[in-house]
Amino acid sequence: MSLADSDILINYLNRRGPGLEIIERELQARRLWTTTISLFEVLAGSLSPRRHAAAIALFAEVPAIPFTRDCAERAAEIDQLLRSQGLRIPTADTLIAGVALARGLPLITRNRRHFERIPGLELVALE
Repeated sequence: MSLADSDILINYLNRRGPGLEIIERELQARRLWTTTISLFEVLAGSLSPRRHAAAIALFAEVPAIPFTRDCAERAAEIDQLLRSQGLRIPTADTLIAGVALARGLPLITRNRRHFERIPGLELVALE
């Protein structure tokens, strides 16, 4: 199983950019998951009715892992560590990383610059 970040899901909906093959493969194998944070980000950014409908259809196929207490604890650890190093990342990215670490899932993202800062987080190489 793999966890899809918001940026990769947006690429998939736009049918352009890196990662399309990975998402397609993981979807067909029913191994693609996302987070409720990414679900929010994608739906909030889906401003047209057509785009919103496409996002809803995608999320009917991609389960969203909820942000639970153990995810919050992992995200807080990440935030404290990065803050102590002067390397903070946006809160949504910290929360998504907390879910990935709490569930032991690799993250599919284009945003390596932020996520590479997080020890122990496995990132999927884009094709």
